Formats: sequence, C-alpha cells, structure tokens
Amino acid sequence: MKAFISVDMEGLPHVVSYEHMTYGRALYDEGRRIMTDCVLAVVEELKKSGVNQVVVADSHGPMVSLIPERMPSAVSIVRGTPRRSSMVAGSKGCDFGIFLGYHAKAGSAKSTFDHTIAGGTIARLSLNGVQASEFLICSACLGDLDIPVVMVAGDRSLVDGDVRKFAPWSVRVAMKDSLNTTAAISPSMPDMVAQLKEGTSRAVTEFNARKMKPLRLKEPIVVQIDFVNSANSNIASALPGSQRVGGNGVRFKAKDAWEAFAVTELLLYAAIGAK
Repeated sequence: MKAFISVDMEGLPHVVSYEHMTYGRALYDEGRRIMTDCVLAVVEELKKSGVNQVVVADSHGPMVSLIPERMPSAVSIVRGTPRRSSMVAGSKGCDFGIFLGYHAKAGSAKSTFDHTIAGGTIARLSLNGVQASEFLICSACLGDLDIPVVMVAGDRSLVDGDVRKFAPWSVRVAMKDSLNTTAAISPSMPDMVAQLKEGTSRAVTEFNARKMKPLRLKEPIVVQIDFVNSANSNIASALPGSQRVGGNGVRFKAKDAWEAFAVTELLLYAAIGAK
C-alpha cells in the first residue's frame, strides 16, 4: 500500500504563535520539530500496518518546514512552492490520504490561525455555495482521484466541524482545543504521539475493511472567492468567464476540484503579485 500525508502547521499541538510558523523566527525550529514528530508517529504506525510507501507533502507556508533528515526509508517528501495542486501535490497513485495539522476555515470561532489558503488575501472561499476549509477542497481533490481521506488530525473546531460533517467516515484526532486565535490547550507530545498511532492503526484497519469513502463534490463546481479588499477582486475578475460578485467577490466555474484549487491559487498569486 501507498499512503499520502499532507501536513500543515497551524493545527498542530502547541503551535500558538506566528513565531512558530515563520522562517527565521524565534520558535520556528520548535514548530518544525513538532511537525516532524507528528509525521514520524504516523509513518511508523503506517509501516506497522503494512504500508510500504509514504508520500509526505510539506504543506505549510513556504512548504519547507518538515525536517527531511529525520524521515525513514521509503518516505518521499514533496517540498517547495509554488506547485500545482499545492497541499495535495504528489497524491496521485496513493491508496489513501491522511491530513495532519489542519486548521479551521476563515471566520471560525476558537480556532488558532483560522483562514483559508491565504488569510491576508482571501476572506472566504465557497464551493457550490458552501464555505470551504482547506480540508474540504483538499479532500475533494483526492476524491477526484478516488482516494479517501482516512484520518484528519488538527484543531478540534475543524475535526468536530467540517470533518464530522463532510467525511464522517474519517478517523478524527483533535490535536488542540483552541481558546482563541493565538492560544490553545494541547496534549503532551507523548500523549499526542500515542493518539496519532492509535488513530492511524484504526484508519488503516477501516480502510482495509472498505469503510472509507472518497469525498466528491457536484461538478462543475461553482467557486466564489471573497477577497479581503476590492483591489484583489479587480485583478481576479480578469479571469475569462468569471463574474464579479459585489465589491470583493469573484465567481467562476471549475470542471473539478483540481481545477478549482489551481485557478484559486492562480488568482491568489495574481492578487499578491499586484499588491
């Protein structure tokens, strides 16, 4: 079996400061160690469960946070940005997916660093009229490849919210209980590692028992991006076939989740570049 892991940072345990998540800042090395320890816990359990290949997509910020020299054999790492399909790059050909360190969508209460893709530029992302988290669009991308997401570990507001609602078959592991945007209660790392191992073992068992399902969205997908300011939507509205929605929104249709993600990223880079 071949497993795919996408790992973000904002939903990881003990990560509560921008110092944890930004290259060169005081707590960045601590954030990298936490990320790597969590990935290792899952990889070790996957190998015990009969998985012989693992692809790990480093999916936070500049996408170079994972410590590569600590990864064991038979693990491939997807690093660097920009890259087409972003957080799910490298997933093609895998049997199932696992998401680690995922956070809640923009505007979520009691969620550390709530945002969707780029909080400084995108205020809200909607797919078929439903406000989307990164979990939802990434799961839909894997669903287009007939790959189920068997476990999601991250902020409790995400796993008890969007994951429970849209993928109730997935094993859910709460890595933190957020108090606000930059404060949370997290399990000790030994306890967290134990929870991840137990969750991974259960997820593989249920996958083998055919209890897991790919998440699919109705296609074509109607995508709406509400930007933080109208200057961003001015730029994005140059997309052929798009429709301006109010002052800050742009709406377009995508043939599938991969196209929805790719065009969203393209419009994001255009907006950031112009800024």
